[in-house]
Amino acid sequence: MPAYPAPQPTPGPEQPQWNIPSITEDTARDAFSLYVSSKCCYSSAPVKDGVITNMEAFNTYRYRLETFTESRSTEWNHEPYHGQPVDAFSQQPPGPWDIPARAPTFFVEGEQKIKVPYTSSMKPCHGCVGMGRNPCKDCAGSGNKVCWVCNGSGYRHGDDRCLQCSGRGRENCAKCQGQGSKLCDMCRGKQQLLVYINLIVKWTNNTDDYVVEQSSGLQLANLSKVTGKELFRDSQYMVYPLMGFPDPMVVQAAQRLVGDHQGKFSQTSRILQQRQTIELIPVTKVTYTWKGKTYIYFVYGNEFKVHTNDYPATCCCSLM
Repeated sequence: MPAYPAPQPTPGPEQPQWNIPSITEDTARDAFSLYVSSKCCYSSAPVKDGVITNMEAFNTYRYRLETFTESRSTEWNHEPYHGQPVDAFSQQPPGPWDIPARAPTFFVEGEQKIKVPYTSSMKPCHGCVGMGRNPCKDCAGSGNKVCWVCNGSGYRHGDDRCLQCSGRGRENCAKCQGQGSKLCDMCRGKQQLLVYINLIVKWTNNTDDYVVEQSSGLQLANLSKVTGKELFRDSQYMVYPLMGFPDPMVVQAAQRLVGDHQGKFSQTSRILQQRQTIELIPVTKVTYTWKGKTYIYFVYGNEFKVHTNDYPATCCCSLM
């Protein structure tokens, strides 16, 4: 593994306006209307007649660390032999990390299988013991089966000879065309296999998120599928924990995750690139009244997703 470069402090992001203004009432109502229309059992009355009484922003930060790694493993493989070169023992095979693989696109997962040079040998097919064919399981190798029309008697009614089997009481097996055996699926009838070692190169984007707790009442799990306003992005071979960010909880999470990733993934794979980002996710708690009672819903993320636990106008229905 290559040695880590000496870490250089990454300048903390300049401090622009860290808060996102609360959304407007029209935006909140439109998001609520879209959410309700997606529910087959929700009446639109609370959207049309409800009165918004309060809107409170609970914007929160999400720190994300991505570590893009390359791992290599080997496995035995085989294919029907039809004259391919056999090179096992002609010279020493290269090690897993000595074999060139295609250059990956950072942070895009993928896999490549490469035949390892100087590992190919030939052997009789173990699927058919070198015969090229296997007994047909449908007819137990006999090539024929009891006629399903006459049940083996050769006759249908009285002296009427069965036309299906021409009175033989048996008919050719459709699976093997009456041969009693089928082409071996493993060697495709070649009787021999080329056996070799495959190198499996796997590129994985290992991601961890940290979302700062907010006191709105919206569960953090709701925020996992939305995006926010990106405030900071840093991509390097090895990132250094960010400095100077105004929220100390984000700084502490970055320090912990960077240390965890560099310790964990450098032991089992090769780290190719790391990326850390900070997003500000908008969360607005909307309070409204309908028919004299108070309810709440949340609008969150750049997608204006909506969540509510107490929608007041639902009906019970079943899909036929």
